[in-house]
Amino acid sequence: MNRISIITICFNNPDDLKITLEHIDAQTLKPFEHIIIDGSTNPDIKDYLSSITHPPYRTWISEPDKGISDAWNKGIKRATGDIIHLQNSGDYYYNDNILQEVSGIFETNPGIKWLHGKYIQYKGGTWVITGNIFEKSKLYKGFRTIGHPTMFVRKELYEKHGMFDINLKICADYDFLNRIADEPFYFVDAPLVYFTPGGESNVQVKKSMKEAMLVYARYHGYSIKNKFWLGIRVPMLHYFSETALGSMLFRWKNRRKKG
Repeated sequence: MNRISIITICFNNPDDLKITLEHIDAQTLKPFEHIIIDGSTNPDIKDYLSSITHPPYRTWISEPDKGISDAWNKGIKRATGDIIHLQNSGDYYYNDNILQEVSGIFETNPGIKWLHGKYIQYKGGTWVITGNIFEKSKLYKGFRTIGHPTMFVRKELYEKHGMFDINLKICADYDFLNRIADEPFYFVDAPLVYFTPGGESNVQVKKSMKEAMLVYARYHGYSIKNKFWLGIRVPMLHYFSETALGSMLFRWKNRRKKG
C-alpha cells in the first residue's frame, strides 16, 4: 500500500494541535509517519510534546522557522512516505476512515499524482461543505474552492516541481498548485477534512488576494479576469459575508443547497 506521511506545522497553539493529533491517532489506517514541525516562540507545544507518549509513527522538532512555507518544506524534506498530506494544527479529518479511503484511491488509480476533495469550513456564521473539482482554466480565480488541507500529493511532485516558495507569505500553496496543474489527479466528491477558521488567507484577505495575483502573473502573465476576480470580487464578497445581511443570505443559500 502507499505510505502516507502527514506533516503538521504549528505555532503557539497547543490546543489546536491536540485536536489534530486526536483525529490522526483515531484513523483506522495509521499513517506511515506523522511529522510535527513546531516553530513556536513559546515553549508550550514543546513542553506538551515532551510530556506525552507518542505512537511509533510520530516524530517532532521544535525550532524557529522563516514562516509557513519554510515549516512545510522542513517537513517535506524529512518525509519518507510515498504520499504527503499537509495538515495544519487545528484541522482534522472528517471521519476515522479518511486515510483508508485515500490510500485505496491511490491504489486503484495508480496513474494519479495527487487528489483533493471537499472540506467543511465555518463561513457566514455556519459550517458549510465547500469544494469543487480543480479546473486549470479557472486558476485565475485563485484557490477558488480547492482547499489545500484536502490535497494528498505524491512526494515525487515536490521533487519534480520544487517545494514551497518561502518568499510567499500566504499563497505558497496556490503557487504550488499552478506548478502541478497539468499533473493527473482525482477529485473526491465528499468531505475529507474540517478546516479550522483563522488561516492567514482568511484573516488577511486583501493581502492574500494581492499575493495571489502576483503568483498568477508569474505563470500566466497579466490578466484582466484575474485582476477583477481577486482584486474586486473576492474581497467584496468576503466583507459582505461578514455583515449581518451577508451572513443571513449565505445561510439561506446553503439551506437551499441541502434541501
